[in-house]
Amino acid sequence: MESGKVTPHLLMAAGTAVIGSFQFGYNTGVINAPQNIIESFYNETWTHRYSESISQPTLTALWSLSVAIFSVGGMFGSFSVGLFVNRFGRKNSMLMANAIAFFAVAFMAFSKLASSFEMLIIGRFIVGLYSGLSTGFVPIYVEEISPTPIRGALGTLHQLGVVIGILIAQIFGMESIMGNASLWPLLLSFTLLPAVLQCILLPLCPESPRYLLINCNEESEARKILVKLRGTDEVSADMQEMREESQQMMREKKVTIPELFRSPMYRQAILVAIMLHLSQQLSGINAVFYYSTGIFERAGVSQPVYATIGAGVVNTAFTVVSLFLVERMGRRPLLLIGLMGMAVSAVFLTVAMLLLDQFRWMSYISIVAIFSFVAFFEVGPGPIPWFIMAELFSQGPRPAAIAVAGFSNWSANFLVGMCFQYVEQLCGPYVFIIFTVLLLGFFVFTYFKLPETKGRTFDEIAAGFRQSAGHGADKYSAAEEFNTLRGDDPNL
Repeated sequence: MESGKVTPHLLMAAGTAVIGSFQFGYNTGVINAPQNIIESFYNETWTHRYSESISQPTLTALWSLSVAIFSVGGMFGSFSVGLFVNRFGRKNSMLMANAIAFFAVAFMAFSKLASSFEMLIIGRFIVGLYSGLSTGFVPIYVEEISPTPIRGALGTLHQLGVVIGILIAQIFGMESIMGNASLWPLLLSFTLLPAVLQCILLPLCPESPRYLLINCNEESEARKILVKLRGTDEVSADMQEMREESQQMMREKKVTIPELFRSPMYRQAILVAIMLHLSQQLSGINAVFYYSTGIFERAGVSQPVYATIGAGVVNTAFTVVSLFLVERMGRRPLLLIGLMGMAVSAVFLTVAMLLLDQFRWMSYISIVAIFSFVAFFEVGPGPIPWFIMAELFSQGPRPAAIAVAGFSNWSANFLVGMCFQYVEQLCGPYVFIIFTVLLLGFFVFTYFKLPETKGRTFDEIAAGFRQSAGHGADKYSAAEEFNTLRGDDPNL
């Protein structure tokens, strides 16, 4: 049995799902390069309405809102993941989400024609809503169709889609392509094409067999899909694993978001999941993605747009490196290496920017430091939090857990996007020292709290957390039983 074989059906299904990841990455990076062009549009619109130029504080606030409102949409989207995947299934949820992308494109594409920066901001919110849903749908679907031996490698495809999206946005954002005064609405609305492509391809892809067997009790259909995905008739081991997970789910009551925090059985796992997602966003990586052009300008780089694209190339290359390393080295070592490497890179970046006035060659050190920062991010903290979420939880609590972790991720994303400009004005080059301290804290937490999940089935990982809950879980069950005998509702 070639349980780890990548078949055409598996590649087609995973690749189609990852179009949603590409959309997330594209809309994260697209706002960066044309910043000055769009700010000019804001100023022209303001002047036309109020017969005076926009003030700098108002412009900074509007621009920060345009960047960060994407994350607000992401918060709402990620928190709604469970409502969709449990009711409509994994594949249909991805298909339905594309309708939201079409609405977003309509607002962003016609904002210039309507002389309305409000339309652009609304469009950014809506595309954030779509991206928030995608960051939940894609990892769940890809993890559930993947064979255990290559689950981590295929899970990394989500992050690969994200970084390719960022890179394409950076390239298209060049002034000679679409990052200019006449074509920037097309740059923002390019997201229409991947949405159409995914709508065409998704009906050709299978539903998650794990969802069909466990949620819909369609065992024969699940087996038929597994045979196609695995390229072999021998899928008894996969079927047995899913049956065991289904039986475990029958023993569990429906897991709600409050239950994740109340029950010792899930509390440790959800804490780990939240901290991993916070480590991804509070590492400072989105400060680089959102504001890299400005950072390179202040570092003395004469052509910052090309340096930004260079960072995107490094971003993509090291995501591919992670794809090959994750099943060899495991999740935990890559996360630890990535977090410590980012912390060291942030120190070098701070020193380089502090000494820039004395030594102009420090601009090259700052470029190397940013490239190194991005590279270490993609080794572990970038891809792993997304797909390890589906590994840490069994089928019952998985959608609720992904909603909570995704909400945490997008909340931190919003915080960085909205506040970075103001914190940088206050702290200057020392701003990355804040991220260094946070990175070291996340390193310590990961070292002591994160178990290795490489090569383990979903049920084995969940059982590990149940065992670690140990005595606390027994006390919780005893308390529930006591309350039941008293006639009290333990959930109140």
